[in-house]
Amino acid sequence: MPTRRLGYLLKHANLRLAELTGPALEPYGIDGREFAVLSVLGTPEPLSQQEAAQRLGIDRSTMVAMVDALERKELVGRRPHPGDRRKNMVEPTEHGRDVLEKGARAMDAAEEAFLAALPADDARLLRELLDRLV
Repeated sequence: MPTRRLGYLLKHANLRLAELTGPALEPYGIDGREFAVLSVLGTPEPLSQQEAAQRLGIDRSTMVAMVDALERKELVGRRPHPGDRRKNMVEPTEHGRDVLEKGARAMDAAEEAFLAALPADDARLLRELLDRLV
């Protein structure tokens, strides 16, 4: 029975979650991928593009394109790495931090809506189990 296959269930759960998170982020002018990049770049210590790409598990050229898009939206800025001029450090702008904060609240609400069909303990367990698998 294909509907009980893990791949099918995960794919369709992700599609359902995307149906909630996409519209939740839309008012902030970003999508889920941009939110993920902005979240990684929003850490207290600045990251290079390469470090951010590694944390996200994406290739360097995809990361460059994502940072370019966020830079055009004035959500991040690049500056030379203090110890290696071949690298760029990327940090959210003030506007980017504001979008990240508001986007995080919107994502939290979307995830809560997604998990609303589960008792709170089951929702917490699902997160824990997925975290272990990832």
